[in-house]
Amino acid sequence: MSASVTEAADAAAAAAAETAAQRDSKEPKLARELGNRHIQMIAIGGAIGTGLFMGSGKTISLAGPAILFVYMIIGAMLFFVMRAMGEILLSNLEYKSFGDFAGDILGPWAGFFTSWSYWFYWVVVGVADVVAITGYVQVLIPGTPLWLPALVVPTLLLALNLPTVKAFGELEFWFAIIKVVAILALIFVGGYMIATKFTSPNGSEASLANIWNDGGMFPHGAFGFVLGFQIAIFAFGGIELVGTTAAETKNPAKVMPRAINSIPVRVMLFYVGALAVIMSISPWRTLDPGSSPFIGMFTLAGLGIAAVVVNLVVLTSAASSANSGIYSTSRMIYGLAKDGNAPKQFAKLSKRKVPQNALMFSCVWMVLALVMLYSGDSVMGAFVVVTSLGSVIIISTWTMIMATYVVYRRRRPHLHEASSFKMPGSTYMPYVVLVFFALMMVALSLDAETRLGLYVAPLWFLLLAVAWRRQSKTPLQQERIIEWKAQADAEKQALTEKAAPTR
Repeated sequence: MSASVTEAADAAAAAAAETAAQRDSKEPKLARELGNRHIQMIAIGGAIGTGLFMGSGKTISLAGPAILFVYMIIGAMLFFVMRAMGEILLSNLEYKSFGDFAGDILGPWAGFFTSWSYWFYWVVVGVADVVAITGYVQVLIPGTPLWLPALVVPTLLLALNLPTVKAFGELEFWFAIIKVVAILALIFVGGYMIATKFTSPNGSEASLANIWNDGGMFPHGAFGFVLGFQIAIFAFGGIELVGTTAAETKNPAKVMPRAINSIPVRVMLFYVGALAVIMSISPWRTLDPGSSPFIGMFTLAGLGIAAVVVNLVVLTSAASSANSGIYSTSRMIYGLAKDGNAPKQFAKLSKRKVPQNALMFSCVWMVLALVMLYSGDSVMGAFVVVTSLGSVIIISTWTMIMATYVVYRRRRPHLHEASSFKMPGSTYMPYVVLVFFALMMVALSLDAETRLGLYVAPLWFLLLAVAWRRQSKTPLQQERIIEWKAQADAEKQALTEKAAPTR
């Protein structure tokens, strides 16, 4: 009985998708040029964002040593998000991104909301990255006009992304290598300083005991612990970037599981390990929340040139994040245009199978960084304002991924059973993660700076709701909605027949 039901559900899904497949069959597709090393480094680069380098000083000031637990918890929750995303993507290799599977499983409206929201998130991140780059350029080259980096960065990244998707992969590969080497160097130098009992100018001796000696692991209590999540959550934005490379990855069934399963190791090493070393060298109360503790540690060690190099590394990290933003926004716009939810010129590919119109459109939006730079009191102030909005949007995106998984698990149990990359704890962990995300929204409301994102984000979702209401009435979207309803009804009927007692 179960085999026939599975066959019926698969047949229904295939029939419902046939019209869409015929519609797209004659059009050029994205090229699968990203290999294993590209995906592994894109995954690492996504896990090591600007928020770690630039925002960790602020998070330490809010939570104290408890920030180590903050990063562990966030990393654990996002591991389950990534496993859920990976299982669904590998259940159908025609999915180009998680925007595609949200639209297929929850309905066309979900694909519209998820893809546009993720596009908006990376626009916000791109602005934050340009703001960060401007700050570091001013440190390295004092007196540099604010507008210069804000115009040069998007132009340069556009030129580097236009040739082929492999060019993006190579660029991100080397960006990630630089970040990894920098963090490993910090851990190595810091470990040496701890082993030799380095004494700072203020008289404090480097020791692991510095982590808990000043007020314990929770010096600000539960409230400070919760506040630590505000900026820390933004540091993980981009960890889902692997999900936007699905259509351009060679052998995704082999490559993606490797990248996703390595997330816990990356979090422990790059976040927990690096910050534990920093707080061992300098007692956490002495760290400046307005600057990067990574730069501060090398300066403290007397490695002046190393501090300059780390400035360049942090600048590179921000450029890497902006590069990822340009890539992901262009692919989301490309997917939206293919589905009729964005102007059709954005669905056009160049001769090298790159969505060049979508790339150019995405780069233009990064110039909004100029507004933030000239309207804020400081670079760090502008960075915090932008990241608070980014945090709300990315949490919403992760929530949509988990909500999609819950429905996928219920409506397509045969695909879950057949999967070789099942999400651990799939019957209960999605709900644990969704509750965690709700608590993160509460955490963002506790501080005036991060609260701004909660005020602005609803305006974005309202705009999307109005846009979808209008878009859903077009003939193409009506056709897609009918296809989706037919598929959903067929799957529901198959499940009903399976549950019915046999005679």
